[in-house]
Amino acid sequence: MHLDRLTAILEIVAVAGRPVTVAEVQRVAGLPKPTCYRLIQQLCDQHLIEQPTEDGRYVIGERLIRIALLGKSDVDVRRCAAPVLRQAATAFNETVCLARFRNSKVEIIHVETPDDPTRAYIHPGLGERPLHACSCSKAIAAHTEPAFQDSILRGSLKAYTEHTKTSAAALKREFKQIRAQGYADCDQEIDIGIASVAAPVSIGSIGATFSVTTVGPIRRFDTATRQQTGQQLIRVADKISGAIQLCNVAEVSHHTPPEPQARARHAGKHPQGDRP
Repeated sequence: MHLDRLTAILEIVAVAGRPVTVAEVQRVAGLPKPTCYRLIQQLCDQHLIEQPTEDGRYVIGERLIRIALLGKSDVDVRRCAAPVLRQAATAFNETVCLARFRNSKVEIIHVETPDDPTRAYIHPGLGERPLHACSCSKAIAAHTEPAFQDSILRGSLKAYTEHTKTSAAALKREFKQIRAQGYADCDQEIDIGIASVAAPVSIGSIGATFSVTTVGPIRRFDTATRQQTGQQLIRVADKISGAIQLCNVAEVSHHTPPEPQARARHAGKHPQGDRP
């Protein structure tokens, strides 16, 4: 019964589509007010719902969003992010990619290319990228825990080209610069003649779980262009973050809560009131 009531409250908060008050939850759930307050506090203690401001209204919490995200497959993520990536590829008229951080690795999981049939473009392929020599990886690595960054710096910093950073000190300075400017830069570090820019995609307080990258030939990606594109990618990353989180909340709330009286019966409410 207790779990049913907690789940019912989560559903009500999720499907509301806006911050809700205890009174609103209590009215829909059909639970006694003291019980509703107690259950909401328990959910808050576990960060499954949270109160973003001091106005007494609640939304789905970061922990629940993270649980939904961890269970989300690449197919699900691509479905959520593809429209934003496609729009960015059209706007930049360059290839745009989405990369994902998991199991201490960064992998490109989706690529969108320009829809201009006269445009020659670079397709980077899918799969794992080195953590020290690719903008999509560095954008994420720069925001990881210090211990993980140290493991990268102590690892094998393979030189793919003469432009690859193989010094731990240089890479550490670059991580600091990435955090300061909000995006990562790759100037022919993997392949001669190819450059890229990437911005981290942060999911709430979970951190940079994804990154969005645009890649192209160096003749179109000079320093000034990469700086300008980096700033634009920060805004694209925000849109992707919002799209992924919206999908998470939608999945959490895919069941429509029953009517108050039906929910009260389901939750075990008695006519005399709540039992201790």
